[in-house]
Amino acid sequence: MNKESRKAYFDAAAGNILRWRKKNRSYHRLLEEYYSFFIPRGSKVLELGSGTGDLLAAVAPEYGVGLDFSREMITLARQRHPELHFVEADAEDYHFTEKFDYILLSDLVGSLWDVQKVFENMRNASHDRTRIIISNYNYLWEPLIQMGERLGFKQKQPLQNWLSVTDIRSILTLAGFETIRTEKKIIFPKNVPLLSWLFNRYVVNLPIFRGIGLTNFIIARPAVERNAFPSVTLVVPARNEKGNIENAILRTPEFGSFQEFIFVEGNSLDGTWEEMLRVKAAYPDKNIRVIRQTGKGKGNAVREGFEQATGDMLFILDADLTTPPEDMPKFYDALRKNRGEFINGCRLVYPMEKQAMRFLNLIANKAFGLIFSYLLGQSLKDTLCGTKVLLRRDYEIIRDNRSYFGDFDPFGDFDLLFGAAKLNLKIAEVNVRYKERSYGSTQISRFKHGWLLIRMTVYAARKLKFF
Repeated sequence: MNKESRKAYFDAAAGNILRWRKKNRSYHRLLEEYYSFFIPRGSKVLELGSGTGDLLAAVAPEYGVGLDFSREMITLARQRHPELHFVEADAEDYHFTEKFDYILLSDLVGSLWDVQKVFENMRNASHDRTRIIISNYNYLWEPLIQMGERLGFKQKQPLQNWLSVTDIRSILTLAGFETIRTEKKIIFPKNVPLLSWLFNRYVVNLPIFRGIGLTNFIIARPAVERNAFPSVTLVVPARNEKGNIENAILRTPEFGSFQEFIFVEGNSLDGTWEEMLRVKAAYPDKNIRVIRQTGKGKGNAVREGFEQATGDMLFILDADLTTPPEDMPKFYDALRKNRGEFINGCRLVYPMEKQAMRFLNLIANKAFGLIFSYLLGQSLKDTLCGTKVLLRRDYEIIRDNRSYFGDFDPFGDFDLLFGAAKLNLKIAEVNVRYKERSYGSTQISRFKHGWLLIRMTVYAARKLKFF
């Protein structure tokens, strides 16, 4: 079937498509829920192969454009969603003049004549922050899908390109995109009381069953390198860390177009506040600010420090200095060069100094790394390293959408990790050599805080995986 025949097919199919969508409304509703999870409301969204426009409308864009080469589909979409913009055009050769935050291709790649050409053309509609979200059928379901078409459970489709996730990732790479994560969803596309809810929400997300999900989701971003040298804010939360304050200044190299330090003091008993004031006065060229947190816990200290920040990049530098300040330029380069959008420290590769981390803590760190890699859909080895770096504009989006998770994290690490995963930011890790403390003692209680971490992990699973 050539392109003209495909266009004629979809023009004819437009007359019955609403009946078929109603017949399979459970499947379409699930797609809308997943896309709405991936895309923040109020984004600028382009959908290729937009059909009726219902999916585009469901993600509630501030500005939404649907592109489809079927005139009848475009006419129907304009009738159903006059608040959106629909363009009759072929995605292979349409000349895009606008940039979008999100580009959607739902059940489309199987029908495209030249997949790589469409992907390459998407670059013209992408800025360096754009997210591409693709959903397509799992190849394992082909016999069931064909049977469903023959039995009248599903609208018949032209002969499809059956592309695996690996195939799509490879073509994305050729077109200049980098895959961030993949997900498999939906086992029961039809509504079967209780079973659909159980299998679609829980069973399909279990590692042993993920491979049989009906729908593959692939989330990608443009593979571009930044050449700018942005400014930097290093937030140093400190409680009873008097002996480390001056070293935080002396040992941190200069990098970035501008560098500032924000020390956040947390109700210390050893004179940390007075030491911060002394260091600020002693190094007037270092752009040091000192504040006292109004709440409790490191998480609160980090958030209050970030609110005062003026730099383009936000760093967390723990005042215990067990992650060496000398390594901060590595984090800077990783973010500046766009190797990732959320840079996480990893202490579990290089050998540690003997007293840097107790054995039970090491085991817990490795276990949480495996669990969070599964939950976030991205490889993550060390979730508990205190050093984390991201762009201030990304933090502001995480902050503004914090209500999805709530104010649940006293440490601050997971609030940022979960928020980054929800935004589909690319997470990258920088390996560091973990050092012993030179002053003070750890403020982490293995069992009390370990139990809290387990509770937060279960909470994250509900909000990020089993939703």
